[in-house]
Amino acid sequence: MFDALTNKLGSVFQSLRGRGRISEANVREAMREIRTALLEADVHVEVARKFCDACLEMALGQQVIETLRPEQVMVKVVHDELVRLMGPVETRIPFVSQPPTVILMAGLQGSGKTTTCAKLARYCLQRGKKPMLVAADLKRPAAIDQLEVLGRQIDVPVHTERDHQNAVKVCRNAITQARQRDRDVVILDTAGRLAIDEEMMTEISQIATATSPHQIYLVLDAMTGQDAVNTAKAFDERLELDGAILTKFDSDTRGGAALSTKSVTGKPIKFIGIGEKLDALEEFHPERIASRILGMGDVVSLVEKAQEAFDAEQVAKTQAKMAKGALGLDDFLSQLESMRKMGPMKSILKMIPGVGSAMGEMDMPDEDLNRIRGIVHSMTPRERREPEIIEASRRRRIARGAGVEPQDVSGLVKQFVQMRGIMKQMAGLGIGGRLKMTQQLTQMGLMDGNVPRLKKGTTKYQPRREERRKRRRRR
Repeated sequence: MFDALTNKLGSVFQSLRGRGRISEANVREAMREIRTALLEADVHVEVARKFCDACLEMALGQQVIETLRPEQVMVKVVHDELVRLMGPVETRIPFVSQPPTVILMAGLQGSGKTTTCAKLARYCLQRGKKPMLVAADLKRPAAIDQLEVLGRQIDVPVHTERDHQNAVKVCRNAITQARQRDRDVVILDTAGRLAIDEEMMTEISQIATATSPHQIYLVLDAMTGQDAVNTAKAFDERLELDGAILTKFDSDTRGGAALSTKSVTGKPIKFIGIGEKLDALEEFHPERIASRILGMGDVVSLVEKAQEAFDAEQVAKTQAKMAKGALGLDDFLSQLESMRKMGPMKSILKMIPGVGSAMGEMDMPDEDLNRIRGIVHSMTPRERREPEIIEASRRRRIARGAGVEPQDVSGLVKQFVQMRGIMKQMAGLGIGGRLKMTQQLTQMGLMDGNVPRLKKGTTKYQPRREERRKRRRRR
């Protein structure tokens, strides 16, 4: 979402780099360029003005012009102000002690509200809750059917009443059913319109009065830019929102809604939708988003995604095979598919500090993964375990089975064998190699340098030394 803004801010900081000491005029010029970048990103004009004024005051207060690395101080100033602009945010849902917790979902038609309801239900499932979805959108054709399909995909019950058109009664009856069925979270999917109108506002206000929801979330489409902020203001005047959920966060938009919503409405963004799949819902952390905007990566979110996508037991087995140099193509394919669960490769790379900008638009499309899967599945079990045995006739057979050219098979096998050798070397690094790697990571700022000292006689080579001593004694 923030690609254009990230590039423009990067060029501003680059202009400060290498100058040594700079003047107050240089700082003011940089802030003017940042203000222009924010306006081009569709940030509210008043928000952009206040943001730049605060950054300028903070920058001059920290005496940026007297430092030897002014661009680093400016990055910190802008980062801290971005965090303040979008936060603070309490991302956790405050579940009540006497269930069910009632969550009312509001929003305009086309914002992705129904899908977001299912995503939020899955989010609650992962935290040990037993949610129930309520089809209270009785205006849009097939809205009930859509929610039922989504509910089946995540194995969550959906309360529906097709025999009348009173959304208030549907919601009230659903809460009663939830208590009887021991469901501790109720998510109400209400009706939306293409634009704000009095009929929609009256209905959703009546639902809020009748059900007394514990949380009211507004679903906003990130692609609508400043219109999303105006929509949030109108809904908040009638409903007293607890937060917003920004959908289509992975789209090619300018990001103005994400940066303006909290400042203009006073309501934080609680979650962001980062894809169409039902697991594509993330908690909104201002400090992580600020790091992404400034091209600093987001290691914490990357680790969280990896923990969800990779099975710990399978990872341990793969590491053991890697150390022995016995990694097979089946293992390789399994790791690729686990990585795909984390999201598009381009999004993953952007979370790695310093890598996202360097790798540009690198990605692994689904068709590439499908081609690799087809080649691997066309091999025999032995060929997957020992790809070195694949010669010309085997390559031709595998290529016919996978619908590719023989050189594609040869290229995959060659790359995998090289990669396996590198992995074995990394897994077999001795103490000196690991310490050297630790020093490099510390210099890069990825470790704090607190490496525990090894006690004497505890290296991996101790068995070999003992064996040599025994041989000398026998002689």
